[in-house]
Amino acid sequence: MAALAAIVYIGFRESPEARLQRLQARYSAVAAELGARCPIAAPEDQAAFDRCRRALFGKSALRDSLPEVLLWGRARGQPIKDTPLTQFAPDVYAGLYAPLFMFEGRATVVFDETEQLYKATLPVRFRNRLAPGQFPYPFWHDATKWGAYQSATALLFYISPGSGRIKVAQFLPGTVDAPLAAQVAADVAAFDGRWLWTDAAGRTQPQVTLFDGLYSAGNPHLAAIETAYRALALELREGQCNDCHIPKNPNKMKHLVLLQTPAHAAGEVRRILRSVRRGEMPQDDDGKEKALPAALKARLLNKAEAFDAVLTEARQWEAAQKQSVSDPN
Repeated sequence: MAALAAIVYIGFRESPEARLQRLQARYSAVAAELGARCPIAAPEDQAAFDRCRRALFGKSALRDSLPEVLLWGRARGQPIKDTPLTQFAPDVYAGLYAPLFMFEGRATVVFDETEQLYKATLPVRFRNRLAPGQFPYPFWHDATKWGAYQSATALLFYISPGSGRIKVAQFLPGTVDAPLAAQVAADVAAFDGRWLWTDAAGRTQPQVTLFDGLYSAGNPHLAAIETAYRALALELREGQCNDCHIPKNPNKMKHLVLLQTPAHAAGEVRRILRSVRRGEMPQDDDGKEKALPAALKARLLNKAEAFDAVLTEARQWEAAQKQSVSDPN
C-alpha cells in the first residue's frame, strides 16, 4: 500500500518545467494587471499614482501573491541571506511601496540556482517627482538609497516554489549618466531628521502614511487612527523602540521593522503586542532582550491595543461600505 501511495504521489508530482510554466503564467498575469493599473506615466502624475495606490491596496493579483510578512529592499548584488531587508505587512507594501513604481506590464520568470527560488523580473520606472509627502518616508535621507530608487529598472520577486507567493521583493538599481541624473533629480528638501513632519498648511506628512487615498475620505475613524498612533508613538519613544525601528536602521538589523508612521505601525502592531508581552522588545545594544518597567510596559500594551482596535473599526467600516455597494438590497 505504501509503495502504491508513493507511485501515485510521484505520478502527480509537478515537474520543474511544469512549475516554471505555471509560475510564468501567474506572474505574467500579475505584471499585466500592474501594467494596466499602474502604467508608465509622467513621474509627477499624482492622479496616476492615486489610481495605482487604490487599485493595489484593494483586491489585486499582486495582493493575492503577497505573504503575511514580505521582505523588501534594494538588490545589492549579494545573496539574499546577506542583504539587509525591511519587513512589511502586505497592506503596507501594496499601499505605500509598490505604487511608487510604474510597470511595463511584462514579467520573466526563471529559477535562481543561488537562492533556490523562482525569480520574476518586472521592468519598472520610479515616480521620483511626487511631492515629498507621497513617499512613505524621506528616501533622500540617504543619497545612495535615493539614487538607487530613482534609477530602478526592475522589481525582482523571489517566489516560494511551494506556495507560489512572493517571499522577497527587491528593486534593481540601474546606472544613469550625469545628464540623465540631472534630468530626473527630484525637488526635495534636505532631510532634517524628522520622519513625520507638519507642512506649511498644518497637515501631518507624509500624508500617504495616514492612509490618505486608501481608506474612504468619509471613513469616520481616520482622525482616531492618527490620534491613537500619536499616543502609541509616545510610549514607543519612552520604551526606546524608536531608537531602532526607523529607516536609518542604526542597529543594522538584518530584517528591519519600521514603526515611525501610522501606516508602518499598523502593519506591525500585532507583532508589537506579541513581542512586548513575551519580553522580546526592546533590545539592548548587544541584541538581547531588555526588560521594560512594569508601568511603561502596561501603558505601551494599552496604547498598542487601542491603536489596533481603531484600525479594526476602520477596516470594518470600509468592508461594510463595500458590502452595501455590492448588495444595495
